[in-house]
Formats: sequence, C-alpha cells, structure tokens
Amino acid sequence: MKVFALVMIFSSFLAGSFVSVLDPRLVNWNYLVPVLAVGLVGLWIHRKASHAQTRAGDLLAGNISTLERSLSNILANLEDLHARGDDLPVYEARFEIDRLFREDLNNFAEARESMIHVFGIQNYADVMSNFAAGERYINRVWSASTDGYVDEVRTYIERARDQFIEGNQHFKELLTENKA
Repeated sequence: MKVFALVMIFSSFLAGSFVSVLDPRLVNWNYLVPVLAVGLVGLWIHRKASHAQTRAGDLLAGNISTLERSLSNILANLEDLHARGDDLPVYEARFEIDRLFREDLNNFAEARESMIHVFGIQNYADVMSNFAAGERYINRVWSASTDGYVDEVRTYIERARDQFIEGNQHFKELLTENKA
C-alpha cells in the first residue's frame, strides 16, 4: 500500500511539473488541480499506512523489547566505564564510546516512537528527556576525550549514567504499569 501511495505522489509531482511548464506564462489550473489532488490522496494513503504499520501489535512488542534491552545495555556500559575511573585512558574513551554505545543508541532511537503508542505522549517525553540528556553527555565525553580533558570525561560519564538510571527507572515503571 505504501509503495502504491509513493508511486501516486511521485507521479503527481512529475505530472504537476510537466503541466506547469507547458505554457511559460500561464499555468493551466484545470490540469494542475486534479494532479495535485492525486498527490494529496497518495500522501493521505501513505500516512494512513505508516500509522497502521506503527501501531501493529507485533512491531510494538518488538520495539518495546528493543528499547528495554538498549536502555539496559547503555546503563550497564556506563556503569562499567564509571567503575573503571582512572583506569580508563582519557584519549581512549572515545573509542570505547563508539564500541559500546553506538548500536544501542541507534536501536533505541529507531524504536522510540513505539513508546507513544504504548505509554502515551507524556511518558514518552519523560523517558526521551532523560535519554536525550544522557546521549548529549555521552557525546560530550567523546568530545572531551578527543581534546584530552580528563576531568570532563569523568564528570560527563557520571552525568550520563545518572540520566540513564533515571530514564531506565521510569521506563521500567511504565512497563510494570502497562502489564498490570
């Protein structure tokens, strides 16, 4: 259905472009309006199919599982980095971040919209607030590692860990409320 809708949108765009350049001084609206209407119908079909796909039960359950696993992995890795303290060479922290966090951060970001359908928009915003702050702190650790700022690396690892602890707690509470 989505492919059909995209074909309608692309065809409408091409036909609209063609109709617009037939006469350089005057656009023939009798042709252009129906072409635009076909494009709008295609857009509506595409959005409807996307929303239906996003709300599919199997997809939601899989995404919630992905979110839970990603948050747990991120938090465990942050706990490990924090526990290493002075044993973590500052200039190596950026490589550790790339190795430990990239996949889980990407997986979480890809599956995050399922939280809206399962937990509601406010709970989504609460979890995402912690996630976004924690991710910014992880990025700050990466930058501080590149620049060799020892104190900032340690400070922002702790701040990221605190954000992910709070976000993970809230997410776990939402899971238990949703199961009850």
